[in-house]
Amino acid sequence: MLELVVVSAGLGEHSSSTRLGEQLGRATVAALADEGIQAKVTHLDVRLLAEDLVAQLIGRVASPGVHEAQAALLAADGVIVVTPIYNGSFSGLFKLFFDCIDPRTMSGRPVMLAATGGSPRHSLVIENSLLPLFYYFKALIVPTSVFAAAADFAQPGDLELRVQQAAARFARFVLVARPPKQLPTPAIADYDDLLG
Repeated sequence: MLELVVVSAGLGEHSSSTRLGEQLGRATVAALADEGIQAKVTHLDVRLLAEDLVAQLIGRVASPGVHEAQAALLAADGVIVVTPIYNGSFSGLFKLFFDCIDPRTMSGRPVMLAATGGSPRHSLVIENSLLPLFYYFKALIVPTSVFAAAADFAQPGDLELRVQQAAARFARFVLVARPPKQLPTPAIADYDDLLG
């Protein structure tokens, strides 16, 4: 069974970032099921670790909660990250989480980037802010990302289609990135398959 992790940095229990992360997780599980692969999703709600992250940044000692989050990332076959956009970039809480996680944790790990914002004018933040961060981590970044503005949640049909398309590509990406001994037969062998 594949392990997927969704990291969402929304500030509310039912924030748009949390909802988008849940949608992407469900859609990726469904896309993998279409390939005959079972997967389960672990949700990391960064806001629940906020105090621990600040304490770690100041005191240089990670809490058990942060250790558990890093262990979940290390066990993940694929990671979906979702941040709200504030002042033209990812949220401070999102960055704080990744500042406190050993950057080697993300190296070679398949990652899908996603973000939410009040208006479509923030849609390039994924390319301008998130992409360089995860390049720095040496993550394997799926070429399809998802940005959802507030209006997208009011008209869920288009957003759902984009979520399903991104999840299908991410599922193929995760399968290709797995070590050969774990690949189902037949294996996806060509990088062009990722861009489907």
